Amino acid sequence: MELNTIQPADGAKHYKRRVGRGIGSGLGKTAGRGHKGQKSRSGGFHKVGFEGGQMPLQRRLPKRGFKSLATPYKAEVRLSDLEALPVTEIDILALKQAGVIGELARVVRVILSGELTKKVTLKGLIATKGAKAAIEAAGGSVA
Repeated sequence: MELNTIQPADGAKHYKRRVGRGIGSGLGKTAGRGHKGQKSRSGGFHKVGFEGGQMPLQRRLPKRGFKSLATPYKAEVRLSDLEALPVTEIDILALKQAGVIGELARVVRVILSGELTKKVTLKGLIATKGAKAAIEAAGGSVA
C-alpha cells in the first residue's frame, strides 16, 4: 500500500444533501422542515435547555454538592497498610511503589486504623495524633 493509493472505505463518504431544489428531489418546497413553526424558520432555534418559557430543569432542581479538585492529590493510609509493607523507612515513593496510594498523591496522611506492631520511620508524611502515638508506642518515629 502506498500513500497515494489510500482511499476511504466504501460508504464512509456521503454527498451533502441538497434541499429545496424542486419536488422531484423529494426534498423540495419545505426542504424537510415541515410546515410553519419556529423550527421551520431560518435562525429558528433556541438555546440548549430552553423549555418554551417553562422554568428549565437545571433551574428547578436544587443546587447540591461540591467536587474538590484537590482529591486526587490527597491520600489516607491506615496503620494496617504500614504493617503490611516490607520496608521500615516509609515515604511517599515507597507507598506508591507498593500500590498503597495513587500515582498523583502529593499529601499523605497516616490515620489510626488497624494495629502496628513493627518499628517504622515515617518521612514526609503527616500522621494524626492517635497514629503518631501508636507508631511511637511500637518503637517507631515520625520525621
